[in-house]
Amino acid sequence: MAERNIQTLVCSVCKLKNYHYQAGKKRADKKKVEVKKFCPTCDKHTLHKEAKS
Repeated sequence: MAERNIQTLVCSVCKLKNYHYQAGKKRADKKKVEVKKFCPTCDKHTLHKEAKS
């Protein structure tokens, strides 16, 4: 069975951990994920970056 890691997405504006997702340990791209998501604290769509969980 494939092993999975729980990753955390952090808002780049207010620095709060808002989202979590699972990624495989053997990801082809070792780059950190950057996605525009809604931040309830900022009350707008902001860039969220992958952080250590």
